Amino acid sequence: MKPVVHQDRAALVGAAAGSLEALIAELVERQGRATIALTGGSVGTELLAALADRPIDWARVTLTWSDERFVEADSSERNAMQAREALIDRVEIPSASVLELPAADGRSLDEAAEAATAMLRELRPIDLTLLGMGPDAHVASLFPGLPGVHAEGTAVIAVRDSPKPPPERLSFTLGAINASDRVWLVVAGEDKADAVARVLGGADLAEAPAVGVAGRLETVMHLDAEAASRL
Repeated sequence: MKPVVHQDRAALVGAAAGSLEALIAELVERQGRATIALTGGSVGTELLAALADRPIDWARVTLTWSDERFVEADSSERNAMQAREALIDRVEIPSASVLELPAADGRSLDEAAEAATAMLRELRPIDLTLLGMGPDAHVASLFPGLPGVHAEGTAVIAVRDSPKPPPERLSFTLGAINASDRVWLVVAGEDKADAVARVLGGADLAEAPAVGVAGRLETVMHLDAEAASRL
């Protein structure tokens, strides 16, 4: 995992947005499409907002999510809803190219996980998975001490008893994350500094799930100076 340190949060967001714009252009030119798995969180949402006015060929981009809160489809807690407000509703991207993970619409959490796994397996290989990271070193909705960290296979799993509300979520397994060609973590804030140091120092997977992240071609942790302050 390669750390890249930026001066501050704004510089981090701007640089990551520029890198993502360039990557999408490269992928579209080389293979005709780009498939991106988005993340939630405040920095992830700021990154999406920074893309809205950039000259990206959104007609050739497919979007999905590496995790989602299992709440109603119109809930402001959903990563997809936040992404729509920040980016998706502001650009010309076909609705069929926006693949949300299931909402709480009457099916069970396990049924939703099965449906999301089927959707994941029908996707072309994911070119880039974006991730945030919590102060506990969780990624997606894979939290320390919960069994999802050790779930095997390329799948979307049901997460219960999340230490962050809401308690029920859907999440890529580490196998699904690591099936992506590239994984970029976007991490800002002094409250993440200890987790960053532990992850880059090789902490135990069960205690710091981000340690298990590795894209097939590239794994980068974009940091602001505060998040990198204990390196």
